[in-house]
Amino acid sequence: MQQLLMIEDDARLAQMVGEYLERSGFGVTQALDAKAGLAILQEPAGGRLPDLVILDLMLPDLDGLEVCRRIRAMPGEAARVPVLMLTAKGDPMDRIVGLELGADDYLPKPFEPRELLARIRAVLRRRVEAAPPAARRMQFGSLEIDRDARTVAVGGELRELTSYQFDLLVALAERAGRVLTRDQIMEAVRGRELEAFDRSIDVHMGRIRAAIEADVKNPKRIVTVRGVGYVFAKQQD
Repeated sequence: MQQLLMIEDDARLAQMVGEYLERSGFGVTQALDAKAGLAILQEPAGGRLPDLVILDLMLPDLDGLEVCRRIRAMPGEAARVPVLMLTAKGDPMDRIVGLELGADDYLPKPFEPRELLARIRAVLRRRVEAAPPAARRMQFGSLEIDRDARTVAVGGELRELTSYQFDLLVALAERAGRVLTRDQIMEAVRGRELEAFDRSIDVHMGRIRAAIEADVKNPKRIVTVRGVGYVFAKQQD
């Protein structure tokens, strides 16, 4: 059974959503504040980390954005646990900052539990889908993408990406040389068409470039095609 950690200070909402997710086949651990949630990640019960964290943006003891930043700064596998952020704020900048800090997805409040469930499954599906044998490890000059280990290395040096950013990079690399719109990229990653929001893809592309490009101001691997989208260049280093 896949395990979820829900960090949400609204006890009534947490209980309602937790029960719904448990009926849908998940195990759910609840934390009512940031301190408790971070403690669970730092010392998981039985040594098993949650498969995904549902993180509220507004917490009583610590801002959810700071919690996300701390998760991504944790050692080992804890830093790579997917984070789905819940936000009641309507400011697009809050969502963009959350993505920049490493959130894999977001859902504004109020939300339908079915949509939350769909988004959770989509994020988890991206982590476990088996890659075709020929594409398990992709090499582009000094850039190596290992789909089995879910790692990215440049010149043999591992680079940090969130789960969602890794899947975005894989989606582009699998279609190297083909110009993709933002909607096509999102559809390829999520497996279903969703409305593009704000400039979330642009935010993630910036983070991916920072990890793999020698010069982020003059990217050679992930190239912007103005007015269209992005293309993953095939050229060797």
